[in-house]
Amino acid sequence: MINKVVNNADEAVRDIQDGMTLMLGGFGLCGIPENCIAALVKKEVKDLTCISNNAGVDDFGIGLMLQKRQVKKMIASYVGENAEFERQLLSAELEVELIPQGTLATRCLAAGYGMPAIYTPAGVGTEVAAGKEKRNFNGKDYLLEMAFEADFALVKAWRGDAAGNLIFRSTARNFNPIMAMAGKITIAEVEELVPLGTLDPDQIHTPGIYVHRIFQGEKYEKRIEKRTVRN
Repeated sequence: MINKVVNNADEAVRDIQDGMTLMLGGFGLCGIPENCIAALVKKEVKDLTCISNNAGVDDFGIGLMLQKRQVKKMIASYVGENAEFERQLLSAELEVELIPQGTLATRCLAAGYGMPAIYTPAGVGTEVAAGKEKRNFNGKDYLLEMAFEADFALVKAWRGDAAGNLIFRSTARNFNPIMAMAGKITIAEVEELVPLGTLDPDQIHTPGIYVHRIFQGEKYEKRIEKRTVRN
């Protein structure tokens, strides 16, 4: 087996260069690759196209990369918690492609399955349909949506082993598994890196064949976007 284990996030993202397209797993602030994002901020790589369910918040997640003007284009389905994102969008400093959430997920799946495109009814009759091929199947209109092409996928899992097998915990099992399949190179950061044979095969969500580099992350903040408590 080729050694996939690297020492830290800096080593994991070493080949990410200006102008590349990245997938970043997570939903809101849950299950985001915190260490990889910090390493990218430190690396000062720029002109990135980022594919993610959301754009983080002002001082965390992808929001840190937006603050440093590292993102050229954001492809996402929800961006409502980031004032800096809004400012850059309204001032035409940032290209933005908003995608229905199911379409975002399925375009990731298509890339992972080796399919060039999908047909979906989501977005028919709206601005989303502008410039896209439309076909009718059994009396219903569908849009042609292309599979994503990402240079790297950055995901975060609960546990992983030296072969790259991953287990995601609770809500972090969102966009992470499908993005892990879809990147040309997939980098996984895990809370706990365990020896081979430790993980129950029946519990593995992403098999190691999809993962190219893996490392144990540190100092996870696991922030909550909007904390709600009872009086």
